[in-house]
Amino acid sequence: MSSIDISRYQKKKQQPKGKQEGKDIFAFLNKEISFGGKQVSDKKKEGLYVELSTLLLSGIDLRTALELILVDQEQAKDKALFEGIRQRILAGLALSEALKETERFSDYEYYSIRIGEETGKLGEVLTDLAKYYKSKIQQRRKIVSAVTYPAIVLLSSLGAVFFMIKFVVPMFADVFLRFGGKLPWITAAIISFSGWFDRYFIFLILFFAGLFVLYFLKRKSGWFRDFSSNLLLRIPVVGDLVKKIYLARFANTMRLLVSTDTPLLRSIALVRQMINYYPIETSLLKVEQDILHGESLHKSLSAFSFYPAKMIQLIKVGEEVNRMDYFFEKIATQYTEEVEYKTNTISSLLEPLIIIFLGLVVGIILIAMYLPMFQMSNSF
Repeated sequence: MSSIDISRYQKKKQQPKGKQEGKDIFAFLNKEISFGGKQVSDKKKEGLYVELSTLLLSGIDLRTALELILVDQEQAKDKALFEGIRQRILAGLALSEALKETERFSDYEYYSIRIGEETGKLGEVLTDLAKYYKSKIQQRRKIVSAVTYPAIVLLSSLGAVFFMIKFVVPMFADVFLRFGGKLPWITAAIISFSGWFDRYFIFLILFFAGLFVLYFLKRKSGWFRDFSSNLLLRIPVVGDLVKKIYLARFANTMRLLVSTDTPLLRSIALVRQMINYYPIETSLLKVEQDILHGESLHKSLSAFSFYPAKMIQLIKVGEEVNRMDYFFEKIATQYTEEVEYKTNTISSLLEPLIIIFLGLVVGIILIAMYLPMFQMSNSF
């Protein structure tokens, strides 16, 4: 096959300034936030695997495909990363080894791509990796979009209540103090709470700051991860939602690994490294030992209450008919759809509930503050 001339890709079409600024705005809104991790972001991984799989499946060789991808990179650090990968491949390394040497891709990707290279199905494996990261990004975005508006409304509500308790109520309390007389019980209770809040406000701030520092320092310790994950799972609605999110991620990751003929033990080890969630990590450590001693996957998982009985039965059927990839895909799809439905439902319910909560609290405070004035006006 003749080599492809990539010089025509070097010049990019210049856009008018106004259009370019609009594009930059939308790019910023869709940008994935990173907190300093060494790993390449999921969005960039998805883009890389989509382009690379498309080019390879169309018959273009790996070197030329990487050159075409390199041309499209705008950020200097991305150009340096992909240029480093390309140079390693030109030096004779396989794609899996080139990615591993950058230390910016996971073992999960390394072993998946390595199996694709060994089986001659690199394009198909890259397509599956692209689908995996696309699904992961979409799930995260749907959850974020579902909880963003209720979170903003809740914070606004708490801010309004804080302002009234901290500033408005004390002003009324001073007025009532000058007039004297007995206050209605609801007014006295709110003024008393406002006084308590004002006295201990600094201690509340220090308490929450201490909790944040404790989380930051101990978030990676075993006891803290065990405690926090169990506490989260016990919260009504939220615990069930978190559980299904990680079960969907577990099933989707297993599906991809099993479909590439990765050995079961290796798949379990990679999933344990990929899914940073304590109940799954600890259970899979025990599952690895059980499988080494000849136990089946479904029986090993059944020893842990984290995995639902229905899921265990589907895995059992998959083992019996040797179609584990198919059943893991069904499990992942089912839990993903349930998560999306529940997040949308929770979002729809939270919005009016938060507004009603804000109205009730503000209304009670206002009634409590004006009630003594009504009583004084009636006395004249």
